[in-house]
Amino acid sequence: MKVVQLFPDLLGTYGDSGNGEILFRRARARGVGASYQRVFYGDPIPRDGDIFVLGGGEDGPMQLARDALHRDGFLGDLSSTNHQILAICAGLQILGERFVTSKSPSSPGLGVIPIVTERIENHKRIVGEVVVEADSALELPILTGYENHGGESRLLEGVPLGRVISGVGNSYSSKIDGFFNDRIIGTYMHGPVLARNPLLADLIICRLEPKGLNSFSPLEVDREVEQLRENILSQRGMSLSRRIGLR
Repeated sequence: MKVVQLFPDLLGTYGDSGNGEILFRRARARGVGASYQRVFYGDPIPRDGDIFVLGGGEDGPMQLARDALHRDGFLGDLSSTNHQILAICAGLQILGERFVTSKSPSSPGLGVIPIVTERIENHKRIVGEVVVEADSALELPILTGYENHGGESRLLEGVPLGRVISGVGNSYSSKIDGFFNDRIIGTYMHGPVLARNPLLADLIICRLEPKGLNSFSPLEVDREVEQLRENILSQRGMSLSRRIGLR
């Protein structure tokens, strides 16, 4: 299994560039043969990756990342292969239909995810802790993260990653976060999200079924991660009995 972190020099806000390493280490901890490659801006993107990770970034870097992905033809080449993509914040936006920057109210995205991101109107920038109840099909415990974005995303079709129970997520009006299908998971959760939600990392790895990784046994629970989750949920008055979902 090969994990590829795309453009950590451009898209590494709030620890997002660590998500690729977490996937690599979670696989290796179970004895899976895994490798990890960081691809910096200007480097060729390998076609033999199994999981590709995009993080968050500011306006200029996200435009550079979008342009580099477009020039490289990376997404088109992957259309016929089995792979997984994790896209965080700016990564989610540039994979969408269009996004907003400080210089343009409508910058074209790569059209991979049916999401349109527009400038926030009549509200403040979205900043703070976010708690998400993942879609039941994913069989995940409550997810937590940190959001910081100046645009609101509208999901045109498909399924959100989950329902926001604290915070904002995609937009003030929708109360949903992200998007997922069988190949892509997108979210506004920084943190990095996979350090705060290790079972989400396991889910991404296990979705590589041709690699024979769908029979993972549970790892020992990281008590520091669960203590963080407990603190966040307690601050919001949420019951832990059905929220933690340890396994």
